[in-house]
Amino acid sequence: MGYIIRTVERRRRSRLVSRALILSAASIVYANGQTPVEPTAQESATHPPSVTITLTASTPVSIPPVSITLDEAIRRAEASEPTYATSAAESRVSALDRSIARGGLLPRVVYHNQASYTQSQSSAGQGSSTKSSSPRFVANNSVREYTSQAVVNETLGLGQLAGVHRADAEAARSAAELEIARRGLVAAVTGLFTESIAADNKLVVAERAHVEAADFSSLTGKREAAREAAHADVVKAQLAEQQRQRDWMDAKVAAEKARLELAVLLFTDPRTPFTLVRPAAAELPSRGEVEQAAAKNNPELKSALASLRVSDADVQAARAAYLPDLGLNVTYGIDAPQFAVNGPDNVRNLGYSASVSLDIPVWDWLSTQHKVKQGEIRRNAVRVALTATQRRLVARLDEVYSEALTARDQLDSLDASVATATESLRLTKMRYTGGEASVLEVVDAQNAFVSAENAREDGWVRYQAARADLQTLTGTM
Repeated sequence: MGYIIRTVERRRRSRLVSRALILSAASIVYANGQTPVEPTAQESATHPPSVTITLTASTPVSIPPVSITLDEAIRRAEASEPTYATSAAESRVSALDRSIARGGLLPRVVYHNQASYTQSQSSAGQGSSTKSSSPRFVANNSVREYTSQAVVNETLGLGQLAGVHRADAEAARSAAELEIARRGLVAAVTGLFTESIAADNKLVVAERAHVEAADFSSLTGKREAAREAAHADVVKAQLAEQQRQRDWMDAKVAAEKARLELAVLLFTDPRTPFTLVRPAAAELPSRGEVEQAAAKNNPELKSALASLRVSDADVQAARAAYLPDLGLNVTYGIDAPQFAVNGPDNVRNLGYSASVSLDIPVWDWLSTQHKVKQGEIRRNAVRVALTATQRRLVARLDEVYSEALTARDQLDSLDASVATATESLRLTKMRYTGGEASVLEVVDAQNAFVSAENAREDGWVRYQAARADLQTLTGTM
């Protein structure tokens, strides 16, 4: 009887759950704006109620493009560019070498522990043998010997001081090389940044030129239909339109390539969408300010001077072999047959010792003299390189400043050329519409307008690149 009651209860619960599922499905259908279809009595009897769950694709969330300024682009590039990361690592390693060299001037402390056993002397008699407490090896003090000592060693000499000077010069040279790498990265990022902006602007120019050519082609077709123009005008306009379409496609590819080259330095995924903020126009410093900043902050000159100091330290280290080294040693601990502070009969095992050594070089078959000559030869070569760096800095400073000055002066002229080409195109089209100009004049005006706008973008890129080169020389990044 209990089994029948439980079976009926389970069936009743199953019917309630089925009705609840049907109501839920109906509410979902109503919510989607659909009218549910009632099952017939025959379908209800032959098929159990079922629920159909429809999965709809969610609307993709569009990620807004990241707005990138020139300073932000430089910061991102410094965190991901491998050459700059290598230079930064070398600079940090050189700083640690400097610390290691300075630590070589300080005494070193070692806690020395040793236990040794030596076979003892034995004397054989008639039927018996006895062992002595003296060791068999005369160099050892006892059969069992325990050593536990704190040892302090210090070596004083000109070679150690030369090593510190060399490490300091190497650290300065590594820091200068790091600054050279940073400024080179800044110049490269600035170039890619401005070229990408110019490529986007050129794409806009090409698209506008394509639309202009298509409108002019339509105009020539209408004039031909009205018997106001020859079919040759239509052919020439169509050729110009086709060329503008190809130029637009090439400009699109060039803009995409420029963005990808820049995105490789900025993002983990180069396909990340981003927009570039055009840098504000900056005034060009005076010639005197540029020369003063270049004399103080040029890393190439600092690197050459640091290389000369490294060569001087190498010569000093080679000459240090002519002088003696003073060695100091202090030992405190035990060296006894027992591993204890006190031995038998209250003998004190704990004690100390001190020693001073002075090694005077006498003859080394002229190897020290030859090492000194090697250092002097290398130092002379470094001096020549330093002089060349100074001359190259002066010449490059004049070249870059003249380039930046000329590019800046041409910006106004390029803007005026664009305005003139725009007016020329407008007037030429009006003259063609009035039957006073030929189709060749309109095409020439279109070409002049596109060339003027592209030249303006190239001039802006040239000026920004010249300013970046000038900043790499002066350090005002």
